[in-house]
Amino acid sequence: MKTNKNNKTFDAVKMMRDIRDKISVETINMSFEELQKYIELRIKNSGLKPVGQ
Repeated sequence: MKTNKNNKTFDAVKMMRDIRDKISVETINMSFEELQKYIELRIKNSGLKPVGQ
């Protein structure tokens, strides 16, 4: 069985890990309430709308 090796121009797994690591560093010592405010602020500033709204 041969494997098909293509050169990747975009690595979604690496991007997801980088983003997760960045968020972890930013939120490492936050309380639950601070984390909730962080998430709310990030969603508000993203310009995205929650599903169903």
